[in-house]
Amino acid sequence: MRIPDIIIAVDGYSSTGKSSFAKMVAAEFGFLYLDSGAMYRGVTLVAMEKGMIDAGGKIDEPALKATLDKGLDLHFRRDEGLTRLFLGERCIEEEIRTLAVSSHVSPVSAIPFVRSFVDDKLHEFSRGGRVIMDGRDIGTTVFPNAEVKIFMTADELVRAQRRFDELVSKGQVPVFDEVLANLKERDYIDSHREASPLTQAPDAYVMDNTHMTMHEELVWMLGLLQGRFGILEAPALSC
Repeated sequence: MRIPDIIIAVDGYSSTGKSSFAKMVAAEFGFLYLDSGAMYRGVTLVAMEKGMIDAGGKIDEPALKATLDKGLDLHFRRDEGLTRLFLGERCIEEEIRTLAVSSHVSPVSAIPFVRSFVDDKLHEFSRGGRVIMDGRDIGTTVFPNAEVKIFMTADELVRAQRRFDELVSKGQVPVFDEVLANLKERDYIDSHREASPLTQAPDAYVMDNTHMTMHEELVWMLGLLQGRFGILEAPALSC
């Protein structure tokens, strides 16, 4: 099935599976997948490694701004069939997924100059369209004219369990109550920040995937695209 060269914006709460969903759609329909959350995590990792976040969580914003203004080489690269985030020649895809980075990413991403830095990068990567991108303000701020916008949500406890299982699968030893508390804190910060808060775009299609499998999500997306663009054929889905 041939989908037009459009931009698909996927927004929603943390641990709703936005990245997994976007990657699946990209693979199924031949789109370039861009993970905006990874960009914010990359900036957060750099800030942590350079000592710009103290033990109390306070961010040295002038130092961070100076680092971004000098030019931070964060970019996506196709690696073994996947889109991964690199800092220069160093793949940081695993490092940015730790709970330590998760605990600081929302305050960092709430800083206006950080959001401007990431937005500029995302616009650069998406020239020409045929891109699917996920985050928290893609359809409202980064690409308000995206042809298709999706807002993902799910039950809070289900999201916390998904995040817990993800950390365990990576060899970490998380505490469920800490994961849940971190998720609640991120939801609050993301929804109440001054710069581009998490909110549902008026023209977004809502997906509550609390009880959905990945295959059901893909079938849902297929139906949306067929209806949106008047596509009649129904190809076999890969998952």
